[in-house]
Amino acid sequence: MKNLKMMITFFILIILYIYIANITLIPEKILLLENESYQIKKFLGVDTIETVTTSNDNGNTLNVDVTLFGKKVKQVTVDTIENVEVVPIGKIIGMKLYTNGVLIVGMSEIENMNNELVSPFANCDIKEGDTIVKVNETEIETIDNLKTVVNSSNGENVLLTLVRDGTIVTSNITPVQTETDEYKLGLWVKDAATGVGTITYYEKNTGNFAALGHGIVDNDTDKLINIDSGEVVTSQVISITKAQINSPGEIRGTILNQKTIGQVKKNTQFGIYGSLDNLASLNVDTSQAIPVALRDEIQVGDAKLVCSLDGKNNQEYDIKIEKIYTNNNYDNKSMLIRITDDQLIKQTGGIIRGLSGSPILQNGKFVGAVTNVLVANPEIGYAIFGDMMIKEMRK
Repeated sequence: MKNLKMMITFFILIILYIYIANITLIPEKILLLENESYQIKKFLGVDTIETVTTSNDNGNTLNVDVTLFGKKVKQVTVDTIENVEVVPIGKIIGMKLYTNGVLIVGMSEIENMNNELVSPFANCDIKEGDTIVKVNETEIETIDNLKTVVNSSNGENVLLTLVRDGTIVTSNITPVQTETDEYKLGLWVKDAATGVGTITYYEKNTGNFAALGHGIVDNDTDKLINIDSGEVVTSQVISITKAQINSPGEIRGTILNQKTIGQVKKNTQFGIYGSLDNLASLNVDTSQAIPVALRDEIQVGDAKLVCSLDGKNNQEYDIKIEKIYTNNNYDNKSMLIRITDDQLIKQTGGIIRGLSGSPILQNGKFVGAVTNVLVANPEIGYAIFGDMMIKEMRK
C-alpha cells in the first residue's frame, strides 16, 4: 500500500512537471509578420487558441490567454510587423567589429621578477571566452585601456568584472610584476575582429541591413563575439578557393583602403544587423524591393540564389529547396538546399565561406539566406528563413 501511494505521488509529480514545462515553453511575447500564423501547442487540459494569425484587423498587438482547466495561467503578447519588403543585395562586404570590453582568448604562464613561471589566473574564476568589462571601478574598452589600469595597480589585488554567456561574474586576481617592470595577468585578449561576408538585404523603411545569416564567432574561443560597435566597409574580392569533399572553399577579400558604408549594431546567432549610409557603393536600387515570404508560402523545389563572385555584379544561380523545417525558431538551419547551377558549381564547387548571407528568392519573394555547408558534400547546405532575419532585426 505504501509503495502504491509512492508510485501515485511520483506519477502526479511527473504530470505536474510536464504541465509546468509545457506552459513555460510557450513564449510570453511573439513577433509575427502580417498574416503569418503561429501554432501554439496544446497539452491535456491546457486550453488556448491553437493558431494565432495576424492581420490588419488585429492592429499591431494581440493578446492571447493560456488557460489550464479553465483558469488563466499565462498571457502571450503577439506583435505584428506590417508591410515588410526588402531589397536583396548579395554583395561581398567587409566588417570591423569592436568588442564590448576585451575578450579573453587564452591564458599563459608569465615570468616574474625572480625568473619564475607563474600563473596569476590560477584558482580564479576566469575562463576563455569571458569579456573583461571592468577592473575595479574602471570600465575597460580597449587592450591599451586594460594595460594602463593593470600597470597602475602596482601588484595589488584587483577585481575583474566579466561577462560570461550574457551573465555578469566577478573574480579577484593579483597582477604579477615582470622583469620589464610591467604588471601582467597572464591573459591573452583582443578588442576587435575583422572579416568579409555577404550582405543579404536592405530594408528601405528603416535604412537597416542584414548579413551572413549567422553570427561572427571568435576563432580562438568559438563563441559569439559580444560587440559594442562596428563598421561596414566595401570589400574587394581577391580569390576564390573551390570547395571539395571534406575541404571547405572560401572567397577571400580585402578591406584595406575600402570605404566605410555603414555601422554594425548587432552580432547575433541569426546574423549581423546594422544601418547603411552609402547605398551607391553597393549599387542598391531601392525600387527593386520585394516582399518577404511567409513560411507557408515557401515550397520544396526550384529557387534562386543571388551573389556576386567578382564583388561587382550580381547574378542569380539555380538551387533547389529540398526540405523545409517549418517549426524551427531556434537555429539558422531552417531549410536544406542544394546547388544545381553548373556555372556556380564550376566556379565555387558549391557553398563556400563568404557565401553565407546570399539571399534566396522564390516566386518573386525573399525566402531566406544561405548559412551553412555540409562539408561532406559542399553542393548541399542550410539556409535561414527570411522572417527570422526580419524579426531578429526588429528586436
